[in-house]
Amino acid sequence: MATEHRNLSDYIKEVIPNGADFKIGIVVSEWNDKITLGLLEGAKSALLDNGVKEENIDIRFVPGAFELPLGSQYFCEQGTVDGVVAIGCVIQGETRHFDFVCDGATQGIIDVNLKYNTPVSFCLLTDLNIQQSIDRSGGKHGNKGTECAIACMKMIALKRSF
Repeated sequence: MATEHRNLSDYIKEVIPNGADFKIGIVVSEWNDKITLGLLEGAKSALLDNGVKEENIDIRFVPGAFELPLGSQYFCEQGTVDGVVAIGCVIQGETRHFDFVCDGATQGIIDVNLKYNTPVSFCLLTDLNIQQSIDRSGGKHGNKGTECAIACMKMIALKRSF
């Protein structure tokens, strides 16, 4: 497992771009909110820790993971953000619903990235059980929200470098 011996919250601050003039949208799924709110906390803390001003972080909620692409697209269409962090959690159940939601959300987020030429960071946990989600949303593996916020900042800086 890729995260087995890795803390998702670890990063080298000196190589992270200063986000003082970055505007970031965060779209958060209400489904599995005990997990997604932990991911949101990690993302917001990382952004603030790296210079993004609180007033430049716009947080919006959507019903579930399947709605993350459209919520992200709303931000991109407005042109008011430099990047988006899309936060959700889908836990494997007994039916194929898991596959359809994960596939749809993943492809949708890819499509928004490319259509709007705007970084949309993929913070969608797709775990086999609730413990894996807990471990990745502030538990023993750190916080995927932190990792995705940092990835978003790096992609904004990369885009600006061209």
